[in-house]
Amino acid sequence: MRIALILLFTGLFFGSVRAQNNIISELQIRGNGKLKTGFIRNISDTKAGVVLDSTVIEKDIRRLKFLPAVSHAYFEVFKETDTTYKVVYHIIEHFTLIPSLNVYTTNDDEFAYRIGLHEFNLLGRNIGFGGFYQKDIYGSFAVNLRAPYLFSKSLGLTVNYQDLTTLEPVFFDGTTADYKYNNESLEVLGLYTINLKNRIEGGINYFMEDYKYVSGATSSQVPQTLNVHKWLLKMIYDYNGLDYFYYSISGVRNLLTFQYVTSTNDMLPDFFIAWNDLFYFKRLGKHGNWGNRLRVGLSSNDKTPFAPFSVDNNVNIRGVGNTIDRGTGSIVFNTEYRHTLYEKGWFVLQGNAFIDSGTWRNPGGKLSDFTDSDNIKVYSGFGLRFIHKKIYNAIFRIDYGHGLTEDATNGLVFGIGQYF
Repeated sequence: MRIALILLFTGLFFGSVRAQNNIISELQIRGNGKLKTGFIRNISDTKAGVVLDSTVIEKDIRRLKFLPAVSHAYFEVFKETDTTYKVVYHIIEHFTLIPSLNVYTTNDDEFAYRIGLHEFNLLGRNIGFGGFYQKDIYGSFAVNLRAPYLFSKSLGLTVNYQDLTTLEPVFFDGTTADYKYNNESLEVLGLYTINLKNRIEGGINYFMEDYKYVSGATSSQVPQTLNVHKWLLKMIYDYNGLDYFYYSISGVRNLLTFQYVTSTNDMLPDFFIAWNDLFYFKRLGKHGNWGNRLRVGLSSNDKTPFAPFSVDNNVNIRGVGNTIDRGTGSIVFNTEYRHTLYEKGWFVLQGNAFIDSGTWRNPGGKLSDFTDSDNIKVYSGFGLRFIHKKIYNAIFRIDYGHGLTEDATNGLVFGIGQYF
């Protein structure tokens, strides 16, 4: 009898508490077209029958704004009775079948380009699938699939295949040689979302590297042909505290990548490589956006002409040239101010001014190499951004970089998307 009374009063108590709470009677999704309503419901924490909580709703909206398919999202709450409310999520979609183009040149008449096509919302479930063709003296291609919500709203998978061939400079004994370099790889990574701001990726990459001498200096210590198969273990930790308002960004993001590479060739030692990207963005007034990226990277300090960190026009220093140097450590700082010059409807024209700077540790060198003036590159420049607000990542950029350090070059960099 006593147990029955306890259960009765417990049920009455929790029923009374629940009755005092504001309950969601219905969650409606409006405005989405290609993005599936069922997918939005599956990744949302707000459900019919749960207690109305503005912090949970705001987290859902932020999660939706991270999706490539979503240009903007917001919510409304409507009172239906004294204790029940209807919640409506409004979705403004991006067009997500996107061509890509990257073109880069220097005053040494170098010219390379990369064209591609990518669908960022395959099957209406935020699955990315696409590829590219690259012409950098030699032809290359890649295909990739990324499904972050494949198994659940926390667990996904990505698969990448690439066959890249480039003419790479190799630096040794104060001289330079050009090698035809080919990298063919297959990568499989698991994706796990811890919470709204934190996620990890981890997996394995099997690849083959092939070097063939083309021209330049030679040495008995540097092979003219090299073909080796390698395994790469990869781990990525991503803290993403960014907030998006269409093309404007504010907040902090930190992206840490660690790789361990082991070779099937006993002549080549195993090595590690790690780098950390710290981003900081701030909106300035109605039209300004200040962006910063600090990259710090280190690898095993082997004295090798095939060091992993490069000084490259299209990666870290605008205007410097295509892979002009290599190192086993890297510190790069990019800062730029973006200002909206014109905005009407879907079209935005931005101007930007930037400073790119970096320094490298020589293969087999010391940490003091980072302060060696010969290793320090500083470039400044300006550019334009042509932005389509309703197409995902539809930002066509043109940048001109001019070197401020000794024996510097200058050049144009074209591409899709912001530089960082």
